[in-house]
Amino acid sequence: MAPIALSLSVALGTVNFSGVARRSGNFFPCSSRKLRTNLCRFSSSQGKGIRCAISSSSKNNGGVAEISESESAKRFYAWSDYKKPRVCILGGGFGGLYTALRLESLFWPDNKKPQVLLVDQSERFVFKPMLYELLSGEVDAWEIAPRFSDLLANTSVQFVQDKVKLLDPCDHIDVKNPKSASCGGTVHLESGLQIEYDWLVLALGAETKLDLVPGATEYALPFSTLRDAQRVDSQLKTLERTNFSKKSLIRVAVVGCGYSGVELAATISERLQDRGLVQAINLENTICPTAPPGNREAALKVLSSRNVELLLGYVVRSIQRVDDAETSEKPNSRPNQGAQSDLASSSYRLELQPTERGSQGRTLEADLVLWTVGSKSLLSTLESSKTYREQLPLNSRGQAETDETLRVKGHPRIFALGDSSSLRDSNGRLLPATAQVAFQQADFAGWNLWAAINNRPLLPFRFQNLGEMMTLGRNDASVTPSFIEGLTLEGPAGHAARKIAYLIRLPTDEHRLKVGISWLTKSAVDSIASIQTTLTGVFTATANVRHHSSKRN
Repeated sequence: MAPIALSLSVALGTVNFSGVARRSGNFFPCSSRKLRTNLCRFSSSQGKGIRCAISSSSKNNGGVAEISESESAKRFYAWSDYKKPRVCILGGGFGGLYTALRLESLFWPDNKKPQVLLVDQSERFVFKPMLYELLSGEVDAWEIAPRFSDLLANTSVQFVQDKVKLLDPCDHIDVKNPKSASCGGTVHLESGLQIEYDWLVLALGAETKLDLVPGATEYALPFSTLRDAQRVDSQLKTLERTNFSKKSLIRVAVVGCGYSGVELAATISERLQDRGLVQAINLENTICPTAPPGNREAALKVLSSRNVELLLGYVVRSIQRVDDAETSEKPNSRPNQGAQSDLASSSYRLELQPTERGSQGRTLEADLVLWTVGSKSLLSTLESSKTYREQLPLNSRGQAETDETLRVKGHPRIFALGDSSSLRDSNGRLLPATAQVAFQQADFAGWNLWAAINNRPLLPFRFQNLGEMMTLGRNDASVTPSFIEGLTLEGPAGHAARKIAYLIRLPTDEHRLKVGISWLTKSAVDSIASIQTTLTGVFTATANVRHHSSKRN
């Protein structure tokens, strides 16, 4: 995962622009209240006269828009009011969800508050910086991956679970013949549903690029989604179970020693302890080359104290299943194309090539291969119509070219942020794809949408680097704030600071309260267990001393 940045000051509150922000929802909503949603009916139509049947509605009626499966292939999403602005947000990650919540928190003039629709292929929002805690057992899945329906229950934001297939914008500005478009365009979903919008937000995120090395797609596991984390945890449990009575070590290869790779290596090595060996491979001759020195030194200290072998200055050339590699060496034989479901019952051979000339290559075997190198914007995976291909400007990474207000160049009604945006800083460098950048961009995207709808000037986005954080185990982390030069919080202090910062940045007040209570309860239980263990050790030692004393007498 890209560098996880400290967001303490941004976390303490959204940017305040002339008092337009207001509080959203109650801080103590009734937890027993039954979720009420709008059940919108979609119908086949060639015009815009689409009716919306609403049942069980309430004043705060955010929820899931259900799609009827009995309708014909060509269906349009039924906005409740075509006189109000229609904002469609693609992607429910940090950029998309937080933009939707920001729009909900702003004060809107009469008849100007937009209808907001959030589209994501998953039913859950995932707080990705804390996926590592799923492997260590520190957090439960519901704490870092709540359902969108729960997060949006007390808002007017609607949610559709679907995958984006095609974009068809119609707001393109022709330099030779500029004109103002009356509507933004249409989004086509894989289910056949079409969404006409006035304003569009691209926040589709990115996925791990596994096709860089032969065998990586078949045999390596990525670590960027909730499903990825659950699969890795399942594979580790299988290996722990099968190797329980064996003396052989569980061998885990981690490809990449950026933030994600180092956090994975630290977490897994702590989990396996003396039962496993983690081998971390990196192209560079150091780990976390872009990290602050304090974070890098803290990580090196932790990794050197555990069963972690750093293989620096190596490139993975290929990954093979051991059985396939042995079979391919025999004449007239074909490798076995096994499914990834058999990963835990196999071992794999990685061919490493050194980056320095004159050095010898290496071959290592692993029971589990984790891949953290390379990513590609999901925006580049969409199908392309002629209009989309010609109009939406994408760079070589598949990211939309944006101006400093986060608007896509040539498209005044489309905003892009996070992994979908290629915004550069004042030095001309692309902004990193971090959670901190997405947090800050969501605030500005929400405000600039408010400004555009109300014919106000848009604000240029300026990224403020607040520092970087990384987890190194259950009670260990490293935090380097940028506003205090030379300071790095390590160990339990860094761990506590990191958890507090992320608790503050969870999406809603209600969810923050639930998670905060859960974490406090777990902390209290762990403290009591630690005290009991300490007292048991003291009593045992005292008893042994008395026993030896009585023998002497």
